[in-house]
Amino acid sequence: MSARRTRWDRLEALVDRAARSGVRSLGADEIDELALGYRAATSDLAIARARGEDPAVLEHLNRLTARAHSIVYVATARSGWNRLIGFVVRGFPGEVRRSWAPIGFCALVTIVSALVAYGSVWSDPANAHALLPGFPIPPVTKALHDSNFGFDRAYSPAMASEIITNNVKVAAIAFAGGMTAGILTGWIILTNGLMVGALGALYVKAGFGPDFWATIAPHGVIELTAIQIAGGAGLILAGGYLRPGRAKRADALVVAARRAGTLILGVALMLCVAGMIEGFVSPQRLSIPVRGTIGAITGVLLVLYLLGAGRERVEATADRAS
Repeated sequence: MSARRTRWDRLEALVDRAARSGVRSLGADEIDELALGYRAATSDLAIARARGEDPAVLEHLNRLTARAHSIVYVATARSGWNRLIGFVVRGFPGEVRRSWAPIGFCALVTIVSALVAYGSVWSDPANAHALLPGFPIPPVTKALHDSNFGFDRAYSPAMASEIITNNVKVAAIAFAGGMTAGILTGWIILTNGLMVGALGALYVKAGFGPDFWATIAPHGVIELTAIQIAGGAGLILAGGYLRPGRAKRADALVVAARRAGTLILGVALMLCVAGMIEGFVSPQRLSIPVRGTIGAITGVLLVLYLLGAGRERVEATADRAS
């Protein structure tokens, strides 16, 4: 009973401080302690009632759990938001910088494969049939010429849906492909690069290159970057399995899965942002310079975010530690 009373006293101290100075006065560890203490106190209350404990004890626990309930609700909600903000501002971009090698490798594969596909389709547009199986090349090309790239009102919803679905699928496969020793990850990154290059050459060859690139630039910068990060996450998973180092393979996989999970959660957020841009910006009949400018601004902001977000806090922490 004395151990329980010590726990109740600690919970009451946290509740009193939160009531007096606000939930913001509690640190993250104290919020976790508050939540655990509240759950333990409610369990103690149920046991005390079943055993017919002293009414004074029951009354004390009743008041304590009632006071703690609302504070725990507010504190955990705030803690959840703080964790989300911390993930977006520090956790995700920090892990991207830490994982620059596998992400950079995927980007290199994408660029090389896109250039190869572009050159192939540019030299012979018929090669697009092999590189884009199932893609309605003749109808799209005809629509481009017939409408002077005004097909978007009829084709944009279907094309936007197709692009979003494809990017989500590619990102998911690139990540999960890590469990195939990275083979599937490499394959999906390669084929996605081929698709981008072939599509670009097809539209440029048809005489609508600037409009095509300006159309996909606002959202494509984020989507393509997200796919490379997802590929990097897949390669990290593969590395945990293939190169565990001195650790046990199971332990190495756990560490790799945590890193990869951080990346893929960030990828999901990036694809949501890209989807909103694609839904509200890309379908608008804006001029090529405007769409291109939006794409350029998006790219600059993305680079600044991934390379700079959270870096100042990390460096400040390191300086204090030294």
